Amino acid sequence: MITKEMLIGEALQHGNVEKMAEVLQSFGMHCLGCALARGETIEQAAAVHGVDVDEMVAALNACIE
Repeated sequence: MITKEMLIGEALQHGNVEKMAEVLQSFGMHCLGCALARGETIEQAAAVHGVDVDEMVAALNACIE
């Protein structure tokens, strides 16, 4: 299960990386390869991009189910 406290890099290891990247990109996160993206928590990234963290976590969990 993906949580908002997880690092993005850690979350990507819990499912199909391509599908999870598509979900993150749909929330405006287009720089998944940069060092900050891998070192940020999902909650931090959501705050920076102005998206609802709970909605993003739900979408990520839906793609790994």
